[in-house]
Amino acid sequence: MSIRNLVELKAVMPRHARLIGLDIGEKTIGMAVCDPGFTVASPIGTIRRTKFTQDAQELARAMKDRDVRGLVIGLPVNMDGTEGPRCESVREFARNLLIRPELFGKVEPEIAFWDERLSTSAVDRMMIEWDMTRKRRDEVVDKMAAAYILQGALDYLKKAAEEDEGQADA
Repeated sequence: MSIRNLVELKAVMPRHARLIGLDIGEKTIGMAVCDPGFTVASPIGTIRRTKFTQDAQELARAMKDRDVRGLVIGLPVNMDGTEGPRCESVREFARNLLIRPELFGKVEPEIAFWDERLSTSAVDRMMIEWDMTRKRRDEVVDKMAAAYILQGALDYLKKAAEEDEGQADA
Protein backbone atom coordinates (compact mmCIF):
# COMPACT_ATOMS: atom_id res chain seq x y z
CA MET A 1 0.00 0.00 0.00
CA SER A 2 1.38 3.38 -0.95
CA ILE A 3 0.45 6.91 -1.96
CA ARG A 4 0.72 7.43 -5.71
CA ASN A 5 -0.31 9.99 -8.28
CA LEU A 6 -3.62 9.29 -9.99
CA VAL A 7 -2.18 7.89 -13.24
CA GLU A 8 0.11 5.52 -11.32
CA LEU A 9 -2.84 4.44 -9.18
CA LYS A 10 -4.86 3.42 -12.22
CA ALA A 11 -1.87 1.60 -13.72
CA VAL A 12 -1.53 -0.70 -10.69
CA MET A 13 -5.24 -1.49 -10.39
CA PRO A 14 -6.16 -5.10 -11.22
CA ARG A 15 -8.67 -5.67 -14.00
CA HIS A 16 -12.28 -5.11 -12.82
CA ALA A 17 -11.18 -3.47 -9.57
CA ARG A 18 -12.90 -0.32 -8.45
CA LEU A 19 -11.92 2.93 -6.80
CA ILE A 20 -13.59 4.50 -3.81
CA GLY A 21 -13.67 8.28 -3.41
CA LEU A 22 -13.54 9.85 0.03
CA ASP A 23 -14.57 13.27 1.25
CA ILE A 24 -12.97 13.40 4.69
CA GLY A 25 -14.50 15.89 7.05
CA GLU A 26 -14.18 16.48 10.76
CA LYS A 27 -17.47 14.74 11.59
CA THR A 28 -18.10 12.47 8.61
CA ILE A 29 -16.45 10.68 5.70
CA GLY A 30 -18.45 10.68 2.49
CA MET A 31 -17.93 7.67 0.22
CA ALA A 32 -18.51 7.02 -3.47
CA VAL A 33 -17.49 4.13 -5.70
CA CYS A 34 -16.86 3.84 -9.42
CA ASP A 35 -17.75 1.10 -11.87
CA PRO A 36 -14.98 -1.34 -12.96
CA GLY A 37 -14.52 0.63 -16.19
CA PHE A 38 -13.62 3.79 -14.23
CA THR A 39 -16.42 5.73 -15.92
CA VAL A 40 -19.06 6.76 -13.38
CA ALA A 41 -18.88 7.60 -9.68
CA SER A 42 -21.87 6.80 -7.47
CA PRO A 43 -22.39 7.88 -3.86
CA ILE A 44 -22.62 4.93 -1.47
CA GLY A 45 -22.75 6.28 2.06
CA THR A 46 -21.30 8.21 4.93
CA ILE A 47 -19.21 7.14 7.88
CA ARG A 48 -19.94 9.09 11.06
CA ARG A 49 -16.44 9.68 12.47
CA THR A 50 -15.58 8.24 15.86
CA LYS A 51 -12.13 6.77 16.45
CA PHE A 52 -9.68 6.17 13.61
CA THR A 53 -9.70 2.38 13.94
CA GLN A 54 -13.49 2.19 13.83
CA ASP A 55 -13.64 4.58 10.87
CA ALA A 56 -11.00 2.55 9.01
CA GLN A 57 -12.79 -0.73 9.75
CA GLU A 58 -16.03 0.66 8.34
CA LEU A 59 -14.16 1.88 5.27
CA ALA A 60 -12.48 -1.53 4.86
CA ARG A 61 -15.89 -3.26 4.99
CA ALA A 62 -17.28 -0.96 2.31
CA MET A 63 -14.23 -1.63 0.16
CA LYS A 64 -14.37 -5.41 0.58
CA ASP A 65 -18.08 -5.51 -0.29
CA ARG A 66 -17.39 -3.72 -3.60
CA ASP A 67 -13.98 -5.12 -4.69
CA VAL A 68 -12.32 -1.74 -4.21
CA ARG A 69 -8.55 -1.68 -4.60
CA GLY A 70 -7.79 2.04 -4.64
CA LEU A 71 -8.70 5.16 -2.69
CA VAL A 72 -9.07 8.62 -4.19
CA ILE A 73 -9.05 10.98 -1.24
CA GLY A 74 -10.21 14.55 -1.64
CA LEU A 75 -7.52 17.01 -0.58
CA PRO A 76 -9.01 20.33 0.65
CA VAL A 77 -6.44 22.65 -0.93
CA ASN A 78 -6.88 26.39 -0.27
CA MET A 79 -8.11 28.56 -3.15
CA ASP A 80 -4.58 29.93 -3.63
CA GLY A 81 -3.19 26.40 -4.02
CA THR A 82 -1.56 26.20 -0.61
CA GLU A 83 -2.19 23.46 1.91
CA GLY A 84 -3.47 24.31 5.35
CA PRO A 85 -4.39 22.40 8.49
CA ARG A 86 -7.31 20.55 6.84
CA CYS A 87 -4.95 19.16 4.17
CA GLU A 88 -2.56 18.02 6.87
CA SER A 89 -5.43 16.27 8.67
CA VAL A 90 -6.43 14.43 5.47
CA ARG A 91 -2.82 13.45 4.75
CA GLU A 92 -2.51 12.19 8.32
CA PHE A 93 -5.62 10.03 7.83
CA ALA A 94 -4.00 8.50 4.72
CA ARG A 95 -0.71 7.92 6.54
CA ASN A 96 -2.60 6.19 9.35
CA LEU A 97 -4.20 3.88 6.78
CA LEU A 98 -0.74 3.05 5.43
CA ILE A 99 0.60 1.99 8.81
CA ARG A 100 -2.45 -0.19 9.54
CA PRO A 101 -2.55 -2.61 6.57
CA GLU A 102 -4.02 -5.35 8.77
CA LEU A 103 -7.34 -3.48 8.68
CA PHE A 104 -7.66 -4.35 5.00
CA GLY A 105 -6.81 -8.05 5.13
CA LYS A 106 -5.12 -9.51 2.08
CA VAL A 107 -5.98 -6.60 -0.21
CA GLU A 108 -4.13 -3.44 0.74
CA PRO A 109 -5.46 -0.47 -1.25
CA GLU A 110 -3.37 2.08 -3.08
CA ILE A 111 -4.05 5.76 -2.37
CA ALA A 112 -4.10 8.91 -4.49
CA PHE A 113 -5.16 12.44 -3.60
CA TRP A 114 -7.42 14.66 -5.71
CA ASP A 115 -7.80 18.43 -5.34
CA GLU A 116 -11.30 18.89 -4.00
CA ARG A 117 -11.51 22.68 -4.05
CA LEU A 118 -15.14 23.81 -4.12
CA SER A 119 -16.54 20.26 -4.29
CA THR A 120 -18.96 20.69 -1.38
CA SER A 121 -20.15 24.11 -2.57
CA ALA A 122 -20.62 22.77 -6.13
CA VAL A 123 -22.66 19.86 -4.78
CA ASP A 124 -24.68 22.23 -2.56
CA ARG A 125 -25.52 24.42 -5.56
CA MET A 126 -26.53 21.38 -7.58
CA MET A 127 -28.83 20.07 -4.84
CA ILE A 128 -30.43 23.50 -4.43
CA GLU A 129 -31.11 23.51 -8.17
CA TRP A 130 -32.76 20.10 -7.72
CA ASP A 131 -34.96 21.77 -5.09
CA MET A 132 -33.80 19.50 -2.25
CA THR A 133 -34.78 20.51 1.25
CA ARG A 134 -32.05 21.69 3.58
CA LYS A 135 -32.59 18.59 5.74
CA ARG A 136 -32.17 16.25 2.76
CA ARG A 137 -29.09 18.16 1.55
CA ASP A 138 -27.50 17.77 5.01
CA GLU A 139 -28.17 14.02 4.86
CA VAL A 140 -26.49 13.45 1.48
CA VAL A 141 -23.96 16.25 0.95
CA ASP A 142 -20.91 14.28 2.11
CA LYS A 143 -21.49 11.23 -0.08
CA MET A 144 -22.44 13.47 -3.01
CA ALA A 145 -19.20 15.45 -2.51
CA ALA A 146 -17.27 12.15 -2.52
CA ALA A 147 -18.94 11.26 -5.84
CA TYR A 148 -18.05 14.71 -7.22
CA ILE A 149 -14.41 14.23 -6.15
CA LEU A 150 -14.19 10.72 -7.59
CA GLN A 151 -15.89 11.75 -10.84
CA GLY A 152 -13.37 14.57 -11.27
CA ALA A 153 -10.54 12.06 -10.87
CA LEU A 154 -12.17 9.62 -13.32
CA ASP A 155 -12.65 12.39 -15.90
CA TYR A 156 -8.99 13.36 -15.49
CA LEU A 157 -7.89 9.75 -16.05
CA LYS A 158 -10.06 9.48 -19.16
CA LYS A 159 -8.64 12.69 -20.60
CA ALA A 160 -5.07 11.59 -19.82
CA ALA A 161 -5.68 8.25 -21.58
CA GLU A 162 -7.14 10.02 -24.64
CA GLU A 163 -4.12 12.35 -24.80
CA ASP A 164 -1.76 9.36 -24.57
CA GLU A 165 -3.63 7.64 -27.42
CA GLY A 166 -3.46 10.81 -29.51
CA GLN A 167 0.29 11.08 -28.99
CA ALA A 168 0.77 7.40 -29.85
CA ASP A 169 -1.12 7.90 -33.13
CA ALA A 170 1.04 10.89 -34.11
